[in-house]
Amino acid sequence: MRASERAYRELREEILDGVLAPGTALAEVEQANRLGVSRTPVREALARLEADGLATAASARVLQVSELSPASIIALYELREALEEQAARLAATRRDPARFTGLHDRLAAAPELLDGGDDGLRAYYDTVDALDEEIDAATANPMLVAALRSARLHSARVRRLARHNPVRLRAAASEHLLIVEAIIAGDASLAAHASHVHLHMSLRHALASIESRQPDGHRVA
Repeated sequence: MRASERAYRELREEILDGVLAPGTALAEVEQANRLGVSRTPVREALARLEADGLATAASARVLQVSELSPASIIALYELREALEEQAARLAATRRDPARFTGLHDRLAAAPELLDGGDDGLRAYYDTVDALDEEIDAATANPMLVAALRSARLHSARVRRLARHNPVRLRAAASEHLLIVEAIIAGDASLAAHASHVHLHMSLRHALASIESRQPDGHRVA
């Protein structure tokens, strides 16, 4: 693997996991020393992160991790609504039901997974990722899938806000289960509506989580 690709992947995962918090400076020299590579691969990696929208200019020479603000989260969910509701409709219309039955069983067992600590949480998120992949395949629309994957890159940062909220995680599992049931049944309207409800509830939780982290309850734009 090229040094620039390795640097990009490491920095991207640290941003998505919250290791590099919003607003963290991404200076070339510091990151090169930390990752054990030269400045050129880091410069290439930072350019890719900026193109992804995960890094923004803090000054003429320094990038920083993009902020995760209520405004940016709302904008992301407006995009997700358009993409994911349509994807659910198409998946319900074009799906092979057999490909979703195993996911149905895995999601039905999600409460037990979520009681299993970090390993169970990883298994649950693996199931959610597998559901996304099956919906992508069922849509049979490469352009829609490309747009969905771009949106999901940013959604991974928002997902982290629910990581330690068992009530929200169980509710999300139930919402995903309804989406799968609608797709298996071939009910495009229900699949889209279930996706809408899931996104609405996820947005409410994400905004509440952001608000709770503000000092003295001050709101941010």
